[in-house]
Order: sequence, then C-alpha cells, then structure tokens
Amino acid sequence: QVQLVESGGGLVQPGESLRLSCAASGSIFTRNVMGWYRQAPGKQRELVAIMTHSEDINYADSVKGRFTISRDNAKRAVYLQMNSLKPDDTAVYYCYFAQLGSRHWGQGTQVTVSS
Repeated sequence: QVQLVESGGGLVQPGESLRLSCAASGSIFTRNVMGWYRQAPGKQRELVAIMTHSEDINYADSVKGRFTISRDNAKRAVYLQMNSLKPDDTAVYYCYFAQLGSRHWGQGTQVTVSS
C-alpha cells in the first residue's frame, strides 16, 4: 500500500503564489509517476502536472509557465510551485502516485484564489 500526505493549500489573492507538497510512504518502487490533479466545484478532476522518476514532465496547458513541478526521490516527495495564481485555479488539489499499474490519491488540499 501507498499513503500520500499533502500540505500547503490555502487562500491567496490573484497573482500570489503557493507551494504544495506531498510525501509518499509505504511500498514504493523506483519506477513511478508522481504529480498533481485538481477538481473544481461542478467539474471533473483534471491533470495539473505529473513527473516520472526519470523527470519526464507533463503540464496542463492552463498552467504552463506559471506552475512548476519537482520531486525529491530520496524523500519520496513531489512539489508544485504555483505562481501568478488566478481565480480559475481554485480547486481541491490531489496528489497522485502511480506504479506497477496501480494508482493512489492523496486526501486533497483546498486552494482558493480570491480577492
């Protein structure tokens, strides 16, 4: 089993920044994918950014140039630096972990961007 613990959400004003963190524990193998999805009220969960163990990265078009994903394999952690936040970024952000054909989700952390 894999457990994911997220932190770093909150309420910010448009244009401000936040950094999300997620730490994985449990049965972790070297080859995996870690990242972030989000779900806004009334919308489906969508990809934000994911990163493989070999540092291949995929971003949603809506966050390119504003968000940066990174990971620390030694700490089994993934981070999401979010800059120039917009009201449309308001959502619950979920940490994502996949390995050996299985997927795991964090409990979610709320990010609210509002003036």
